[in-house]
Amino acid sequence: MVKMIMHGCNGRMGHVIADLVAADDAIEIVAGVDAFGESTYSFPVFKALSECNVDADVIVDFSNASAVDGLLDHCAAKGIPVVLCSTGLSEEQLSKVKVTSDKVAILKSANMSVGINALLKVLKEVSPMFAAAGFDIEIVEKHHNQKLDAPSGTAIALADSINESLSGEYDYVYDRSTRREKRPVKEIGISAVRGGTIVGDHDVIFAGQDEVVTLSHRAYSRAIFGKGAIEAAKFLAGKGPGMYDMSDVLA
Repeated sequence: MVKMIMHGCNGRMGHVIADLVAADDAIEIVAGVDAFGESTYSFPVFKALSECNVDADVIVDFSNASAVDGLLDHCAAKGIPVVLCSTGLSEEQLSKVKVTSDKVAILKSANMSVGINALLKVLKEVSPMFAAAGFDIEIVEKHHNQKLDAPSGTAIALADSINESLSGEYDYVYDRSTRREKRPVKEIGISAVRGGTIVGDHDVIFAGQDEVVTLSHRAYSRAIFGKGAIEAAKFLAGKGPGMYDMSDVLA
């Protein structure tokens, strides 16, 4: 039985994961951490990791970027692997993630769903073909009106997957309102839509002469992210220091 700590347990994903874990015989939540403290969970909830005195095999994080520095310090000091799912991290924080992975196992993925990770693989295969044929590349992502960061971490991951297959020659463009010029060939436009209760929609558009190919992913429930995070936690428990991602879990 894998013992996990849920970091950010009172958030939307915290509740989703708690329900999923309750029905899984291979893993259990032994403690939760959330700045808002008290909850109705059957496991103890602490306001900070420094207050948590419960032993665990892995931490699953769905908190926010402001809490990640303290989380990384705690994991490094205690030697506890962490599934890092918070988005909107700064460049400094991303660098800290890499440095911390020399001391403890970290699994970081912009999106925990199986579908998105399959799409990342597909994009690496097809993007060079579309680029060589002169297709323009655009990404449109849509999320609920409570999401704090834009564009989404998943949209950036999709763009990175494309760009890696194109030798990193493409620039990312988030706003064209200040320029008046034709679209450069080697750019990837990334647009963000925020509204209602949209869980997560991502469209990768390859627009060519007289034809358009769109690869899409629709999330209809946060459960898909929770299921992925739980499988990642099972995978990461007991692993040595290093950086991992969902491709390792799904291999």
